[in-house]
Amino acid sequence: MTSARVLRFLSSSALTWVLLATAAGCTPAPGPVTAPSTTRAGDTSATPAQSEPTTPSATPARPQPDVELTLLAGGDILPHGPVNDSATRPDGIDYSPLLSGLDRWVSSADLALCHLEVPVAPPGVEPSGYPVFAAPRELVRDLGEQGWDGCSTASNHSADAGYDGITATLGALDQAGMGHVGTARDRREARRPQYYELHRGDRTVTVAHLATTYGLNGLTPPRGDWSVDVVDTGRIAKQARAARAAGADLVVVSLHDGHEYVTEPTPHQQDVTRALARSRQVDLVIGHHAHVPQPITRLRGGPEGDGMWVSYGLGNLLSNQGPGCCGGTASAVGLLLVADVVQPPEGRARVTDVRWAATTVDLAAGHRLRATRDALARPGRGRLSETDLRERLEIARDAAGTTADEQRRPSRPAGEPPLVVPRAR
Repeated sequence: MTSARVLRFLSSSALTWVLLATAAGCTPAPGPVTAPSTTRAGDTSATPAQSEPTTPSATPARPQPDVELTLLAGGDILPHGPVNDSATRPDGIDYSPLLSGLDRWVSSADLALCHLEVPVAPPGVEPSGYPVFAAPRELVRDLGEQGWDGCSTASNHSADAGYDGITATLGALDQAGMGHVGTARDRREARRPQYYELHRGDRTVTVAHLATTYGLNGLTPPRGDWSVDVVDTGRIAKQARAARAAGADLVVVSLHDGHEYVTEPTPHQQDVTRALARSRQVDLVIGHHAHVPQPITRLRGGPEGDGMWVSYGLGNLLSNQGPGCCGGTASAVGLLLVADVVQPPEGRARVTDVRWAATTVDLAAGHRLRATRDALARPGRGRLSETDLRERLEIARDAAGTTADEQRRPSRPAGEPPLVVPRAR
């Protein structure tokens, strides 16, 4: 009943009670003066009185939005001797000038994962390049300062500096506040993925990262099979299942595999990735080792059977390879993988789309790493001509294939950097 209708009802009722009381010789009790009724005789539009007021219904809760994140992954970090020389200054070693061309790409990602292909030189060991690598510790420091949240460390060079090299590498990553997976200092650490927790409002998306390599250049893991993760698809699937049971919303696997300088994935790469897709435990596979870009595709299977994205190989992120050696110009080309992750209020997180962006190393300019599109937009800032850059962009496009689109500019982060959960020791 509206307020106007309530007023009319009360006024007419009071007047009727007064008339009846007067006719009966009764004096009505004093009460408030009421407004006269405005209802006309014969007017049937008035609504009858209700015995109790109607309680308004509660306002429905606003539905929670999806959590939307971007995951960025880069290619092989392979610090040959000349790369280390370019980073050396009179007052020390600094890779930041070499890396800075990708600053805005790395900082724009919600989760940025690199691939550190080589170990860090242990204390008392001089840094070295190919064929037996031991990187300066400053490399890890500068990767962390650029914004990389963690690295996979399983590769064919993981055992180059022995067990001391593994401990030095993981110690440097710990000190930089970065995650790591693929090598381990003890059995307990080897059993645990690297977890990243991304807090968005009152919700948290947990990403589990695993990493494995096809082999160790004829070497054996320096402290038993647990010190370097060598490919075993059954074990990876079991680890992924355990990670989900422990609370992971998304499982990502870095796979170091393939033939060097060959764009086409090998049968072994295809067998491993198909097995992981069939396991329905893995959301995304990030490939490394070929040193040239390889295709990006989506395989049948994956969690809930809705597909699993695979980048067979992201090429080199930073190295001394390029024209004149090692697969030619294609080895100076890399891909940044950009994956969209969506978690609805109810239901699991999933990778909804994947894109790529081309990178290249300008060797003649002192191993300066650049996003190829950015370099084309700002010509004259390096030693590569527009023709060089367009050739390298075309190499990236041809290798990536047509399943994933190119991304031409960085994304925007959806919130604060992730919490890196320390692996068990």
